[in-house]
Amino acid sequence: MLKTRVITALVLLAILLPILFLNNFWAFAAVTLVFFGAGVWEGLRLFGVSRAPLWASLCTLGYAAIVFAHVLPNVRGLFGLCVALWALRFVPALGLGLPPLDSAGNRLVSATYTLALLGCFVAIVTLFKQAPLYLLSVMAIVWVADIGAYFSGKGFGRHKLAPSISPGKSWEGAVGGWLAVLVVAAVAVMMLGELTFVGRLYMRFGWPGFIVVMTLLVAASVVGDLFESQLKRRAGVKDSSNLLPGHGGVLDRIDALIPVLPLAALIDLWL
Repeated sequence: MLKTRVITALVLLAILLPILFLNNFWAFAAVTLVFFGAGVWEGLRLFGVSRAPLWASLCTLGYAAIVFAHVLPNVRGLFGLCVALWALRFVPALGLGLPPLDSAGNRLVSATYTLALLGCFVAIVTLFKQAPLYLLSVMAIVWVADIGAYFSGKGFGRHKLAPSISPGKSWEGAVGGWLAVLVVAAVAVMMLGELTFVGRLYMRFGWPGFIVVMTLLVAASVVGDLFESQLKRRAGVKDSSNLLPGHGGVLDRIDALIPVLPLAALIDLWL
């Protein structure tokens, strides 16, 4: 399993790193098109939607029109809608539960989660236009939070965060991930300054605003992770798919990014 995970990771890096290094927007957008289509397909399957490949293809065509034909010139409304969906629909679902798979409510949640995925990927290309490093500085917040939570949870985890959804996650892990983000992001501010999202955040709002926004983004990453775990638990599957050998599916890799990136992109429009 470990060998498979490493090989898959190396292949993905071999594809993504040259594109990021060369700062080629069109190549990057084409790669995101593939991952978006895969993510939508996986999400629709988790919701039990029939003809998932067909609907995923139509959604991918819509995403392609937005990215390549610029049919959505003003993205602020999309990002704001995604933030509202997470705050008003997906976060409450963690406590209230999801509707039955064969219900109209499930189809509505499926549509809104697909919209959230769209907002996530539009945010990816929007932040990439700033600079590849700028995009990576946002994504790194989620990665650092995940790594910090893993080791903190392993070492100190005693109180379960959401035992009915993801028994392995703890409050201690979440706090450890948050502290790791604050430390790493503060170092990035001092070393890279306004080349990064966190640097611009500090320049605009100072340390108090920096801490508040980092806290919101870390909390959003935890919610995104838990919501996908809830979807998989209801569907009775371990991974969203097996598209990435050793890693599961695309949603398994980006679940925490789905609420974070539109929120970060919306904040970035204010910076």
